Amino acid sequence: MAKPPMPTDAELEILGLLWELGPSTVRRVHDVLQARRDIGYTAVLKLMQIMADKGLVDRDKSQRSHVYSSRKPAATTQRRVLRDLMERAFGGSSQRLVMQALATKRITPEELRELRELLDEIEKE
Repeated sequence: MAKPPMPTDAELEILGLLWELGPSTVRRVHDVLQARRDIGYTAVLKLMQIMADKGLVDRDKSQRSHVYSSRKPAATTQRRVLRDLMERAFGGSSQRLVMQALATKRITPEELRELRELLDEIEKE
């Protein structure tokens, strides 16, 4: 089976909600999105149906209201999107990507500590 296409920004937002909320109905996803901005129920429904057709989400039809869940864990999708961005925008250089990410937003001392631990682990390998 071929890899599903790269998710759009709108699809990533819905995937983020499914990772956060767990399996959810269109109504539940719509309610959360509606609290953020004006978006119609049918727009969310159509988008989630497209996501199911693309293989980004699974749809459980066993209940009256279909329940959607992400087909892949957050980390898997995030790595895939990041690899795509790294190839397209940074010529495949993880160093350039990380340097730009760190220059873009100040990191907290806790994040810096975690980053140092990760770098130490990588050096040991």
